[in-house]
Amino acid sequence: MTDTTTVARHIQHTLIEADSTRDRMVDHARECIEWGFNAAMVPGSWVPVVAAELAGTGVLTASALDFPIVGTMTSAGKAAEAAELVRLGANQIDIGVQIGWLKSGLWDAFRDDIAGVVTAAGVPIKVMLELPLLTPEERRVAVELSVEAGAAYLKNASSGAVETANPASIAWLVKAAAGRALVKASGSIKSLDQVRSLLEAGADLVGTSAGIQIVSDSATAATSSY
Repeated sequence: MTDTTTVARHIQHTLIEADSTRDRMVDHARECIEWGFNAAMVPGSWVPVVAAELAGTGVLTASALDFPIVGTMTSAGKAAEAAELVRLGANQIDIGVQIGWLKSGLWDAFRDDIAGVVTAAGVPIKVMLELPLLTPEERRVAVELSVEAGAAYLKNASSGAVETANPASIAWLVKAAAGRALVKASGSIKSLDQVRSLLEAGADLVGTSAGIQIVSDSATAATSSY
């Protein structure tokens, strides 16, 4: 059984609430240091503050774009935002993908949209594939195109609004990636047992806003997570 210290090293502790203040963001960064999390996942507007707080600690600063509703940004806009996030201190970026383009058979455009961000950013890019919205064949194609584009991580979903992260989805992604990309689990991840099951299924990273409750094994029925 994976111990909680090891579990923490796989967690990207997330805070993306619109009313978060500077003090709350600093506290969030300090929580990540205290609990030994892999990264602080924060909105792009707060990346400079969080990156400064985490400098030299070994904890990464991560952010996201084309999110929470994926596929709404232009490709040029995504690439420019990715470059700016890295300039401000982001070490990793999660991005939405163009689900509608994929379903329309615009495969080159889908791949190039991701590749543009990969090139502009120069840091690991994680793609939110929204698996429940895709047919089995679309899932297969999405993985292949994402890998071709240079994505470092494949994600099952952007949030719990799309899918509650589960071992079956993660195991499928791991098998489909076949060692060409790593897998990050995301979506309503709220308990230590759930995280352990996702890691056992092959997830390398786990995104959750309930990181402290998870590693302290204090989650209850009232615990929530994006």
